[in-house]
Amino acid sequence: MELFYYVVFGVLTAIVAVFELSKNKNDRTPTSQAFNSFKNNYLVVYSLMMAGDWLQGPYVYFLYTTYGFGKGDIGRLFIAGFGSSMLFGTIVGSLADKQGRKRACITYCITYILSCITKHSPEYKILMIGRILGGIATSLLFSAFESWLVAEHFKRGFETQWLSLTFSKAIFLGNGLVAIISGLFANTLADTLGFGPVSPFDAAACFLAIGMAIIFSTWTENYGDPSESKDLLTQFKGAATAIASDEKIALLGAIQSLFEGSMYTFVFLWTPALSPNEQDIPHGFIFATFMLSSMLGSSLASRLLARQTVKAESYMQIVFLVAAGSFLLPLITTFILEPSTEKGGGITTGGCLQLLGFCVFEACVGIFWPSIMKMRSQYIPEESRSTIMNFFRVPLNIFVCVVLYNVRPQYLLISFFNMDVMGGSIILYIKGD
Repeated sequence: MELFYYVVFGVLTAIVAVFELSKNKNDRTPTSQAFNSFKNNYLVVYSLMMAGDWLQGPYVYFLYTTYGFGKGDIGRLFIAGFGSSMLFGTIVGSLADKQGRKRACITYCITYILSCITKHSPEYKILMIGRILGGIATSLLFSAFESWLVAEHFKRGFETQWLSLTFSKAIFLGNGLVAIISGLFANTLADTLGFGPVSPFDAAACFLAIGMAIIFSTWTENYGDPSESKDLLTQFKGAATAIASDEKIALLGAIQSLFEGSMYTFVFLWTPALSPNEQDIPHGFIFATFMLSSMLGSSLASRLLARQTVKAESYMQIVFLVAAGSFLLPLITTFILEPSTEKGGGITTGGCLQLLGFCVFEACVGIFWPSIMKMRSQYIPEESRSTIMNFFRVPLNIFVCVVLYNVRPQYLLISFFNMDVMGGSIILYIKGD
C-alpha cells in the first residue's frame, strides 16, 4: 500500500482527534441520565445497522466485476436498487407510520439479510433480486429509524435541543467510526484473510441479526397515525398535502434529493474514477478514509448544533458551496494532467488529487446528515413523518437512475452533473432561507 494513503489517513485522524479533545462546555449540552440511557441504546442499534450497510459498500462494485459483469450490467443492478427504493419506498414508509416504526426497523433487518445472502450467487437474476431487496431496505434505513427516534424522544418528554446530540453522535459513530472499522474489517476479510469479496456481506448479515435482537428486546412501538380509517392512499394524500401546503417542507425535500443524488452517484463512481485503467487501489482503506472525512464533518456539525444561536439553515449554504467546489478537482486534473494509459500499477498523481477532493466532499456529507436530520425533526409533521421522508427519496432515486443509465467512461460528465446538483441545492437553500 502506498505511503500516500497512510499520510492522508493519519492527517485526518489527527484533525478529528483535535476536534473531539478540544471541545469545551460551550460545545456540550447538559442532559439527564434517562436521556443518556435512551440515547446510548439507540446508538448501539444504529451503529449495528450501519455496520450491516457499510460492510457491503467497498465490495459491491468489485464483487460484481469478479462475477464477470461489465459497467453496463453493474449500472443496471444499481439502477434496480434505486428504482426499487423509489417504487416501494413510499409504500413501506406509509406502512411504518401506520403499522409501527419498530416493526419497520425489524423488516429492514430481515430484508437486508436476505439481500446479503443473494450475493453468494453469480446469477444475474438472483443478484437483481438482491438489489431490489436492498433498495427496499435502504428506504427503511433512512426513514423508519429516524422516525422511531424522533417520536420516542418526544414521547419520553426529553428536551428538543437534546435531539441534535443524538443525531450528531449517530452520524459520528454510524457514518464515521463504524464505517471506518467496517471498511478496514471488510478489507481484512476479503483481502488479508483471503475469504473473498462475498465475506463482508456475510459479516453484515451477522451484525444485522444482532441489531434485530436488540430491537426486539428493548424497543417499544410507536406510530405516526395508526387510525384504522386511513388506508395507504389516504396517507399518501395527506403527505402530499403537507408538502404542497408548506413551502419549507417542499424545499427541504428538494435540497435533500439534490444533495443525496450527488452523494449516491459518487458512491457508484469513486472506484472507476480513481482507477480508470484498472489501477491497484485498496478499496477498503480508501473507503475508511472517506468515512474518516465524514467523521470530521459530523464532529464539526456537533459543535455547530450545540449552539442555540447558530442555525443549520445558515451554515449549510456554505457546506453546499464547498461540496460543489470539491468536484472541481476531477475537472482540473482532467485538463491539466495528461491521462495515464498504462494498465494496472498504483494510483496516479491525478488520482491522488481526486482522492483529496473526494475527502472534502465526504466531510461536507458528515455535516449534512445531522443538520438535515435536525431540520426534518423541526419541519416534518409527526403523523406522516416516514411517508414524507420517503416521498423525498423519489426524485433522488430518479436522478441517480438517470445518471447510472447514461454512465460513460468520461467521468468528466459526472463531475459536471454533481456540480450542477450542488449548485441547485445552493439556489434552493437561498430561496428557502
